Amino acid sequence: MDHTPAPRAFSPVRYSLTLLAVLAAWTLLYTGIQPLAAWLTFGLLGLEAGSPAGLALEFFLYDSAKILLLLVLMVYLIGWLRAGLHVEKVRDHLAGRGRGPGYFLGALFGAVTPFCSCSSIPLFLGFTMARIPLGITMAFLITSPLINEIAVVLLWGLLGWKFTLVYVLVGMLAGMLGGWLLDLLHADRWLQPFLRGMPGAPGQAARDRRTGRLGLEERHRFAWGEMTGIFRRVWRWVVIGVGLGALLHGFVPQEWFAAHLGQGRWWSVPLSVLVGIPLYTNVTGIVPIMESLLLKGLPVGTTLAFCMSTVAASLPELLMLKQVMRWQLLALFLGLLLVIFTLVGWLFNGLQLTLF
Repeated sequence: MDHTPAPRAFSPVRYSLTLLAVLAAWTLLYTGIQPLAAWLTFGLLGLEAGSPAGLALEFFLYDSAKILLLLVLMVYLIGWLRAGLHVEKVRDHLAGRGRGPGYFLGALFGAVTPFCSCSSIPLFLGFTMARIPLGITMAFLITSPLINEIAVVLLWGLLGWKFTLVYVLVGMLAGMLGGWLLDLLHADRWLQPFLRGMPGAPGQAARDRRTGRLGLEERHRFAWGEMTGIFRRVWRWVVIGVGLGALLHGFVPQEWFAAHLGQGRWWSVPLSVLVGIPLYTNVTGIVPIMESLLLKGLPVGTTLAFCMSTVAASLPELLMLKQVMRWQLLALFLGLLLVIFTLVGWLFNGLQLTLF
């Protein structure tokens, strides 16, 4: 005789209360990452504040925990919303309006979300799984790490309103242009098969037969399955990528860049872009470095190209994106960023005397 206990019936009240408790715990963890990372690094382990090892370890603990927490929350939330989404209606709506407004909205949303390049990937995954056109998601992915409200305030105070305004415009245009070119080349064919073959929202037939709405249990199961599947696929690459970025963040002095890239030659701009790729920081952290490099004599365009490359095309980001992009799309994405940042650097170096 089978004595296996029957599974508990799904309770909307219990689910709602559990969700609220989990969100409260998530918020507490997220807001406590920075002080916890600092305490572990400088308090518990006793590393010297400002030392290369201390900077690298604190950076690694903070950024890896932040990205993994964002990955869990964003993929689950977007999966939950996607479970009730009529994908065909969204696609038809975007097609009817034309892609131009879509690129602008994607870049605008990227500009107002305070994420670094790696933290933007959970939202990029969610948008892709929701069948938002790749060009629009790429406009978000390019713009999001480049612009946020903290960077605008810091840039305004440190470098003036003209630099800030041009920086914002360049970031928006880079995202829109990148999205347009990737759509023009039909780059969505180079997504990893598990994304291209992702089914639509579950229960569509049942929804048509019943009331037209999915229940909480179906939404939860769908979102949980997507979140756990994506997390298992990318978590180790988050750790590896952030670890590499942390080593470079702690052990590569900024004086090196001013000494080797400050000659103002034409090749210094593409070289600064290439040098910036292995490094990893967010746009808030790059602003003081940007000011320091300018004070040390690095041309504006070279500085801007280097900082954009560091923020938006970092090696840790590419390692994570490799899990969702085939090499053709990853190479195209990277090449596109390198070309855009190099052109921007040359343009600003040419306009430096008149604008700044």
